[in-house]
Amino acid sequence: MSWIMAAEQPDTPDASLLRRDYYDEVASRWYGRPATAEEIAQGLTDDGADRLRSPTGGFVVGRYGGRPAACGGVLLCAEAPVIDGTAPATAELTRVYVRPFARGTGGGAELLSALEDAARRLGARRLALDTRHDLVEARGLYAKHGYREVEPYSEGPYSERWFAKEL
Repeated sequence: MSWIMAAEQPDTPDASLLRRDYYDEVASRWYGRPATAEEIAQGLTDDGADRLRSPTGGFVVGRYGGRPAACGGVLLCAEAPVIDGTAPATAELTRVYVRPFARGTGGGAELLSALEDAARRLGARRLALDTRHDLVEARGLYAKHGYREVEPYSEGPYSERWFAKEL
């Protein structure tokens, strides 16, 4: 089986289910128990996914063996400096997720590559992200693919580690 990564709107049926699965997993880890349907719905309410489309961002869905199996978004950072009077220099990675059945198949690397390409198309020259201490698999993936820990650039209850990579 192989991976196919493609740009997709964040509200298509496959993208919506992947975003839901992402929230289910990160909320369940945060709470230390399975997240309730209400908690997941709350996480998806006004989560800013509408900004993950041109001109402010992009969203990628990965299919493994034809099945929706991964997703992620890039979002131009409004506070980032402007280069050449055109686009913000930095984009942020968000909602990076690979379904459990497809982990260990190279999908994380393929997804990061597709997201980096999406950020470049938006004019970004740097990708940044924040994550939590307990998301060790994600932190390992980022480090393996050239993302380095940086000083905090955002605040929030789920921002515990910050990474960046020059494109």
